[in-house]
Amino acid sequence: MMIFKPFKSTYLFLFLLLNFQLISCAQKKVKDLNLNVKSSQNEVLEIKTGAERTDLYLNLLKNKNVGIAANQTSVISVLQRAEVKPNVMGSKKVTHHLVDYLHNYSGITVKKVFSPEHGFRGKADAAELVKDGLDTKTGLPIVSLYGKSKKPSAQQLKGIDVMIFDIQDVGVRFYTYISTLHYVMEACAENGIPVIILDRPNPNAHYIDGPILEMKHTSFVGKHPVPVVYGMTIGEYGQMINGEKWLKNEIQCDLKVIPLQNYTHQSKYSLPIKPSPNLPNDKSINLYPSLGFFEGTTINAGRGTKYQFQRYGAPFFKKTDFSYTPKANEGAKYPKHKGKICYGVDLSKTPHLSKIDLSFLINAYKQTPKIEKFFGSTFTIHAGNTKLQQQIEQGLSEEEIRATWIDGLEKFKVVREKYLIYE
Repeated sequence: MMIFKPFKSTYLFLFLLLNFQLISCAQKKVKDLNLNVKSSQNEVLEIKTGAERTDLYLNLLKNKNVGIAANQTSVISVLQRAEVKPNVMGSKKVTHHLVDYLHNYSGITVKKVFSPEHGFRGKADAAELVKDGLDTKTGLPIVSLYGKSKKPSAQQLKGIDVMIFDIQDVGVRFYTYISTLHYVMEACAENGIPVIILDRPNPNAHYIDGPILEMKHTSFVGKHPVPVVYGMTIGEYGQMINGEKWLKNEIQCDLKVIPLQNYTHQSKYSLPIKPSPNLPNDKSINLYPSLGFFEGTTINAGRGTKYQFQRYGAPFFKKTDFSYTPKANEGAKYPKHKGKICYGVDLSKTPHLSKIDLSFLINAYKQTPKIEKFFGSTFTIHAGNTKLQQQIEQGLSEEEIRATWIDGLEKFKVVREKYLIYE
């Protein structure tokens, strides 16, 4: 009897050890599986722009005379065969300007380029008139839509079978590319020319905010009854222009949108090319809806520095540790308070905004001496109404002002919902 006890104990020990190992192995597999699932869920798929989804639109351009509304942001990255080693072929992504790409594409005839504010290469000042010209690379005629006219004429559209619109927007009502879209759609509708929008991400699509524009205050920096930040891509916005019959005489355009891939309104997207000279980076683009109001005031919002729309100030502000001196530079030949020391606020470290911050405007107004004129003649067209100026002059708080926007924003969201392509 005594001989068998150790063996029983040994067998029991081995049995327990084997079970422990099997359980540990199973737990590890489950853990690994969960990690893989979690990794898969967290994986961020690369956003593909409408321009890059060539399979959806190149056939629509074959054997057609094409017009292109474009600027420096109209780029396309495509896979191209490349020699990676001697006698070994691979593929790599190559970036082309859309105009160059389509101009060299067999079976497609690009006739003209139509350029918005800041010009085809995006170097002109804000509000600076841009002349017609020739593209030195392709020899194509460039028609300025920010010169003598902001709408293509029937003569300029003559011989064009289809119009491509591919310009990067930043989702702010007073950013003029959506007004250019309006006039391109309107002119093409009047002349029986279909429009194809190659959609691009909106870096400010993650929220909707601001006062609704009152139609009696329409201008090129605000043509439609939408809030300052409307939370739509330019393709969705084009569908809204069409569907709400905002074009002249309620005419509608033959419109097609080539959608983005792997995109939602909450997607984080860093623009690879600055959309205009004074929006140099993600921070300036995020602050632009809040600081853009300063365009209609005597306050400098960073123009004439390397930190456009990331600071604000004026020579008559109280002296502080932070100051800067605006100087002429690309996109700002004549910045406000050029050559004068401006005291103010550095916003370059501001957390990412998900609403318009009115505190900048209110604080600047309070710091401005009464002998100085704060509001300029263009403030109303940037605000889209006369109320905002009145509310600030009356000393309303940010919360009190924002409360007056709620009803308009809720009504806009109902309209917006009809034209959304993305979640």
